[in-house]
Amino acid sequence: MLVLAVAWLVPLVLAAAVALVAVRWPRVDPAAPSGNSVASEVAERRESGPAAGLALPPGGTTILGLSAAAVAVVASGLAVGLLFLLVRSRAGFGTIDLGAARWAERNATSTSTDVLGVLTYLGSTVVALPLVVAVGLLELRRVPNRSIPAFLLLVEGGQLLLSNLIKVLVDRARPDLKPLAKFMASSFPSGHTTTAAATFVALALLIGRRRSPTVRVALAGAAAGLTALVACTRVLLGVHWTTDVLAGAALGWGWAALCSIAFGGRLLRFGGPVEQGLAAPVEPRPGGGGPGTTPSM
Repeated sequence: MLVLAVAWLVPLVLAAAVALVAVRWPRVDPAAPSGNSVASEVAERRESGPAAGLALPPGGTTILGLSAAAVAVVASGLAVGLLFLLVRSRAGFGTIDLGAARWAERNATSTSTDVLGVLTYLGSTVVALPLVVAVGLLELRRVPNRSIPAFLLLVEGGQLLLSNLIKVLVDRARPDLKPLAKFMASSFPSGHTTTAAATFVALALLIGRRRSPTVRVALAGAAAGLTALVACTRVLLGVHWTTDVLAGAALGWGWAALCSIAFGGRLLRFGGPVEQGLAAPVEPRPGGGGPGTTPSM
């Protein structure tokens, strides 16, 4: 039963760590950029645009921001590919991959395999999609927002496309220590872990709207813990390498964060951060004068 103990201990530790961070810094919200910082950037564009003859059309800053986010996604994909090349040389993480796989094989039992086989479905599409639909409908009734379907569609559709695209490009072999892995597709990154990471973060964001800080802390911890649980099941079942699940978690969390930024975090309005920046007053710069004042539009 050592395998099951590890499968539960790792998620609990990660969940507690995330909750502790959320409690310690309750105002930290990566999904909702600071209105002042966005306002400052917009103000700089306002000041430099007319002088250089580069005035941006309405919504132009939103397009630029989302384009930068798309570049970040491509860059993260390239980084994942580079990590795979390093792993293939059996240096660094390659040793960890093989060690974890062999440990899981030695300590697995029929009971642990059966239990992990059930828990791993938390990261499957057949569970994630109905869960997203159900929570989305409930949240539409609790706190109506027309952007909820678009947000969830972007999160779920995007993570599936990214994960499968990287799988095709990398085409990494699965661990061959157990027969179960021989009949599956490419190993890198873990699709179950990617789905779990993106899905649970998105649902935590939705459910946390208009909730107390305590509830949001619990939701953040639960999202991290459930992702870690799915990741552990994939490694302990022998169907993924450790680096596969690490890449899957990073990909899923990164994509969910980009989607939430695009929708203004809990605002859930596409382009919300930039709209806040345009509406926010610009603070005068030290020394006062024209450049620090809000220009007329």
